[in-house]
Amino acid sequence: MIFAFGFGPPWTSLLMLVATSVLSYGVYRLFSRKSPPGRTNRVQLRRYYYVQRQRAREMAIRYDLSDEEIERKIDEEIGPPKT
Repeated sequence: MIFAFGFGPPWTSLLMLVATSVLSYGVYRLFSRKSPPGRTNRVQLRRYYYVQRQRAREMAIRYDLSDEEIERKIDEEIGPPKT
């Protein structure tokens, strides 16, 4: 968003360039803020990571299979191998 660049004396153009860049940055910061950082965000993020860690542990237990268990699951799902 550059207005008046190239019009009038050079110092006016530079001043307008700086002014529009500050205005653009202010508008960007206004709309880019989703929520201010605070305690609630930290608590929610901590809770999210604890839940994800628990889910990862449950999945590790559920899917930690030996080769025999893997072969048995395959046989259950698609049947024994055809030779």
